[in-house]
Amino acid sequence: MSSARLRNMLTLYSGKTDLHSHQVRLVLAAKGVTYDLILVDPGRPPEDLIDLNPYQSVPTLVDRDLVLHEVDIICDYIDERYPHPPLMPVDPISRARLRMAERRAEWEWLPLVEEITTGNKAQADKARRHLRDAMTTSAPVFKAAKFFLNPEMSIADCLLAPLVWRLPWLEVQLPREAQGIYDYGERIFRNPGFVRSLTPEERQMRELSNA
Repeated sequence: MSSARLRNMLTLYSGKTDLHSHQVRLVLAAKGVTYDLILVDPGRPPEDLIDLNPYQSVPTLVDRDLVLHEVDIICDYIDERYPHPPLMPVDPISRARLRMAERRAEWEWLPLVEEITTGNKAQADKARRHLRDAMTTSAPVFKAAKFFLNPEMSIADCLLAPLVWRLPWLEVQLPREAQGIYDYGERIFRNPGFVRSLTPEERQMRELSNA
C-alpha cells in the first residue's frame, strides 16, 4: 500500500511553480487546512504519485482513499469538505456568474500561459499579446468589487490571483487601462493565506522580475 494512503491528513502532490498546483494551494490556505505538501519534479515523479495517479500529474490530492487530480474537482471538493469559510456565493445567480467567468479564464487565458511557457519564441510572443489583450478587455470586471465579482474571496480568486502573480515572470505587461488588475492582485497578495500558498520558487518569480 502506498505510504500516502497511510497518512491521516490531506496530502497534496504539487509542482514547485505549476500554476494549477498554486491554485489548489491557495484554496487550502484560504480554508486554513493543514496538509502534507509533497513538491514534485515532473521529470522524476515519486513512486507514491505513480501508484496513485495514472497520469502522474500535479496537482494530485489524496484524502485517505480518495484521490483527485483535476484542479476544478479538487477545489470544489476542498470547498465542500471544509465549508468554512465558504469560497462560493450562496445565491445561485452569483454562483452561476462566477462559474461562467471562471470557465472563460480556464478556456481562454490558461492555455495561453501554457503556450508562453512551452512554445517557441514566436508562439510565446503571440500568446503574450493575446493574453494581454484578453485580460485588458476584462479589466473593468476586476474593479467591480474588492474581490473578483464578489465582496468576499472565492474560488475564482484562487484561480486568478496565481495568474496575476505570474504576469511579470511571463513577461506580460498590461497597459495603463488595465491597472485595476494589478491593484486587484496586490490586494490578494497581501493576504496571509496567499503568502502561505507560495513555494520558494514562486516567491523568486517576483524577486527576479523586480530585480
